[in-house]
Amino acid sequence: MAGIALRRLLGALPVLLIVSLITFALLRLIPGDPSSVIGGPSATADQLAQIRRNLGLDEPLPMQLVHWYAGLLQGNLGRSLLMGQGVVEVTFERLPVTLGLSLYALVITLVAGLASGIVAALRQNTWVDQLAMMVAMLGISVPNFFLGLLGIIFFAVKLGWLPTGGYVPFSQDPWEWFRTTTMPAVSLAMLQMGLLARITRSTMLEVLRQDYIRTARAKGLPGRQVVVKHALANALIPITTVIGIIVSLLISGSVVTETLFSIPGMGQLLTQAVLNRDYPMVQGGLLLTTVFLVLVNIMVDICYAFLDPRVRYDGK
Repeated sequence: MAGIALRRLLGALPVLLIVSLITFALLRLIPGDPSSVIGGPSATADQLAQIRRNLGLDEPLPMQLVHWYAGLLQGNLGRSLLMGQGVVEVTFERLPVTLGLSLYALVITLVAGLASGIVAALRQNTWVDQLAMMVAMLGISVPNFFLGLLGIIFFAVKLGWLPTGGYVPFSQDPWEWFRTTTMPAVSLAMLQMGLLARITRSTMLEVLRQDYIRTARAKGLPGRQVVVKHALANALIPITTVIGIIVSLLISGSVVTETLFSIPGMGQLLTQAVLNRDYPMVQGGLLLTTVFLVLVNIMVDICYAFLDPRVRYDGK
């Protein structure tokens, strides 16, 4: 397993290099200048020029890129231009918030998506199947920010059950954390629930038609054992692949959700950094997020060997 992880990590290095190059280039193409944000509207041309010199923004782009990579080799992602703190420090302050919200949304996705997909497959072409797939299609079709707005109007404004926004850390008050993250987590999970339900249904239907399932039923095995031990166990490979994709979508989808519900996570941090042209924060934040997603994909690859010993790894 260590060899598998090492090969995947080495294979991820070009991905990280490409992400860092694209991020660096796109930020320089965006109209605007960090010096004008820092100096304010009343800053003179000389003051703006001095700010650019202090930040190293007056240097040629290739030299700025060299300095960026030199810092990476030393484990230094720079300092936020607006916050005055190290990028790594700010990221690790905000990352637990995003991970907690994403984990909550993932639990909702797995429970609802797997259950509805399995039930739909077992009740194929019945009203249960049609209802489950209709809800799944609704979740896939409706944007999460629109679902979030509907949730705010109905559950917060009309019923008053949940707050309209804000965030309370789990360590401070678990119940308030649950109340402040339920609507964001549900709106974030709806798309992934629909995707997982449809994939689970189609995979289960394919497995349930196999000869060994008919043999297991003919031998008189209980229906639950046939479904869980034989059908679901053999359908987990494609489902696990989708779950890995879902984790990536939850992390990336948190940008809109955190902004909508005023949750101080990585999504809100990167949005503010882009709007304020905070180059080091955007570059470092996206790079660390990419590293996390790469690790998730490596974990998915390793899970394949546990789920199906027939899977062969040749390092290609």
